[in-house]
Amino acid sequence: MVMLRRRRGSDGKKPENSQPQSDDNKEKRSDESEGKSDSNFENLNLRLKSAKKSRKKWSCVDSCCWFIGCICSMWWFLLFLYNAMPASLPQYVTEAITGPLPDPPGVKLAKEGLKAKHPVVFVPGIVTGGLELWEGHSCAEGLFRKRLWGGTFGEVYKRPLCWVEHMSLNNETGLDPPGIKIRPVSGLVAADYFAPGYFVWAVLIANLARIGYEDKNMFMAAYDWRLSFQNTEVRDQTLSRIKSNIELMVATSGGKRVVVVPHSMGALYFLHFMKWVEAPAPMGGGGGPNWCAEHIKAVMNIGGPFLGLPKVLTALFSAEARDIAIARAIAPGILDKDVFGFQTLQHVMRMTRTWDSAMSLLPRGGETIWGGLDWSPEEGHECNSKKKNGNGQTTHNRTLDLANFSRVKYGRILSFGKDVAQLHSSEIERVEFRVTFRPTSLIYLGAIKGSNLASIANTTCRDVWTEYHDMGIGGIKAVADYKVYTASSMLDLLHFVAPKMMKRGGAQFSYGLADDLSDKKYDHYKYWSNPLETKLPNAPDMEIFSMYGVGIPTERAYIYKLSPGAECFIPFQIDASAEGGVEGHCLKGGVYSVDGDETVPVLSAGFTSAKIWRGKTRFNPSGIRNFIREYNHAGPTTLLEGRGTQSGAHVDILGNFALIEDIIRVAAGATGEDIGGDQVHSDIFKWSERIKLRL
Repeated sequence: MVMLRRRRGSDGKKPENSQPQSDDNKEKRSDESEGKSDSNFENLNLRLKSAKKSRKKWSCVDSCCWFIGCICSMWWFLLFLYNAMPASLPQYVTEAITGPLPDPPGVKLAKEGLKAKHPVVFVPGIVTGGLELWEGHSCAEGLFRKRLWGGTFGEVYKRPLCWVEHMSLNNETGLDPPGIKIRPVSGLVAADYFAPGYFVWAVLIANLARIGYEDKNMFMAAYDWRLSFQNTEVRDQTLSRIKSNIELMVATSGGKRVVVVPHSMGALYFLHFMKWVEAPAPMGGGGGPNWCAEHIKAVMNIGGPFLGLPKVLTALFSAEARDIAIARAIAPGILDKDVFGFQTLQHVMRMTRTWDSAMSLLPRGGETIWGGLDWSPEEGHECNSKKKNGNGQTTHNRTLDLANFSRVKYGRILSFGKDVAQLHSSEIERVEFRVTFRPTSLIYLGAIKGSNLASIANTTCRDVWTEYHDMGIGGIKAVADYKVYTASSMLDLLHFVAPKMMKRGGAQFSYGLADDLSDKKYDHYKYWSNPLETKLPNAPDMEIFSMYGVGIPTERAYIYKLSPGAECFIPFQIDASAEGGVEGHCLKGGVYSVDGDETVPVLSAGFTSAKIWRGKTRFNPSGIRNFIREYNHAGPTTLLEGRGTQSGAHVDILGNFALIEDIIRVAAGATGEDIGGDQVHSDIFKWSERIKLRL
């Protein structure tokens, strides 16, 4: 209180300087306050303007991040809904749209009373079987027994160069590189799904389980599909394991013979097995001439490329096919340039050229089978060949309108230029590169191949070495100047551009046509997977089915051009600008198409059963019964149907209800006649008759 009084004055009154202000002073203070408020308002405006200027502009990076964030958020939301919704909801929605769905084949046949009878063996094809790491280099640390092929393919994105290094085989031996061991996944899980949600054998296995099959009477004959067929035995004893498992299954099922279901390249692999198991040791399995008759009821080949695939020629020649050519046309240069430090096609070419299995799929039989410069078995095929019959079902119209369609010369598998593909052979000026091609000659290394491209490539771009860098500009020009290649000259071409690969392939596979099958040279394993150079086993009670899809345009011949970046990249590529020019023409995007399952042409899948194995022939001396079962392709009617239950596509056909029903019936004891015998929609018999060879 004392201190308070002192502030106010000793007498407790207000200080003298606290006198009331005059009117003038009040006005003066009012003007000053107004000036200050105006100044504050201006300062506020200046601050707002400076804040707007200092605010970061919306950049492309921000837009991308926002877009990715929205996509990820939506993805997680949809994933949550998918996991939260009842399992029956997709079927309920589908049935509400399309009506009641038919029972799966396994359910339908179980209602008919069918039961598991004959053991079933699955033989997967190329690519579809999982591979896992058992030993690797330092870059693969932490991947022991993790899948490098199949599954999520996560390691492809995390460490792509390391993945390519481990998936490649030794370029000299065709076996494991030093310090690397990759082995096939075992069991039914080896090829039930190729990737999450993408079935291979899973649908067929599930339907077989409906009639009583289980792990003890189903066997997945998994193998390392990168290796040559004989090397799977040399390295892993895979053929011996298949033999032992089949013998065990027959013994434990009361002597019931197995039904073997190969898919794609697995059909060639099992053809090799049937010769191997009969042949004496050490080259063969020592089972004797009656082994197949005693252990195999039926072989039901699905999409078997018995005569090879034209698309494999382009895959080994330029690491591409129709899908790659389309991608190039949509985004020019992306696959050629050094994107993110990874030259995609060059790495793919280096890797796949070490896989000997790819060479098992090269076309067999040469011009006798696939046609020459001015003829082919499929001549007259009309690509736009579907129409509706009176019942509303899809059939094939095989009448060619010559006014709108020029004759496609399918025998010219590879042509440099659209005009070259269409001219008569007498009008084509060609420079013969094979005059100087002698693998053991120094001429081969010098005269045509010219100066080495490696020195150019290493100074002009980040180089991934391919065998094309050993060819000079002259060698590349010689390939293009030859103009057009048939099935026979394509093999010479591959010898020219990839000698190491073809040297290995020549020791493991043969692509000819036998004149005399009694010749002792055909006892060698290199001939066992070629149906044109080997006999079927002595098993008259066995049945063989050729089952494949039809009604899908399938690659058959190609238009090529020189690549603009030949000194750095693969010097040849499909000319995606080459078009037929008429609706329904067989030439689209530089690729001529025929009827097939999108991968295997009808000729390759059906010719053996349609001609050389039909009845008693020199290729089928015991008269094994053969049946052709073709499945007309029909895509899914709704998005909820997935990949479709009537698909004829090369892999999707494994979910085709009609095919699955045929397999289950045979496994339950039916014969080929019981399921209807031949079921043919294509011109396979007509095309087979055009191929002249001695039976």
